[in-house]
Amino acid sequence: METTTSITAGHAVLETVIGFMGIAWSEKGLIRLCLPERNREAVERRLMRHAGVSASTAQPPWVVELVASIKAYAAGEDVDFTGFPVDLDGVDDFRLAIYDAARKLGYGETTTYGELAKRAGHAGLPRETGAALGANPVPLVIPCHRIMAAGGKIGGFSAPGGSVTKEKMLAMEGVRVGPPPPAQVSFGF
Repeated sequence: METTTSITAGHAVLETVIGFMGIAWSEKGLIRLCLPERNREAVERRLMRHAGVSASTAQPPWVVELVASIKAYAAGEDVDFTGFPVDLDGVDDFRLAIYDAARKLGYGETTTYGELAKRAGHAGLPRETGAALGANPVPLVIPCHRIMAAGGKIGGFSAPGGSVTKEKMLAMEGVRVGPPPPAQVSFGF
């Protein structure tokens, strides 16, 4: 994906099949992504709460493509968000490493907080990794929903709806969370 110097700051609220979502961008890339809410106003309020979110709604070409990709993902399509620019100015090196490692996870691919910490060069820091992911400004593009707690547990999720939203997103990607289905009863003929 090609980015140009014509990137301008702005924001958009989009209606998807799973609810209203929002994005905000700077001249350098995506700065915020709000996961589904029931109404446009709630998303608009969440976006505008953050410093640096521009009132402009003019969309540069890469944002038009990102909006289409988010809508396709919400409709159940396998979408790769790695080519979209993300502006993480002000984010410390630890979180940058965690976000970079998370961004390498493909659609439907999960790992644990401990394994992600190791992949990011910070082995032994699963709690800190969870905290970093909880502060992720652009969930979905940095797919923090794909990081699970040890033992196959869902783990936390700071987006609206919490772990229920995380489980729904994983289910959309074909990932089953929770205990295995009960064994089929066999007949003793």
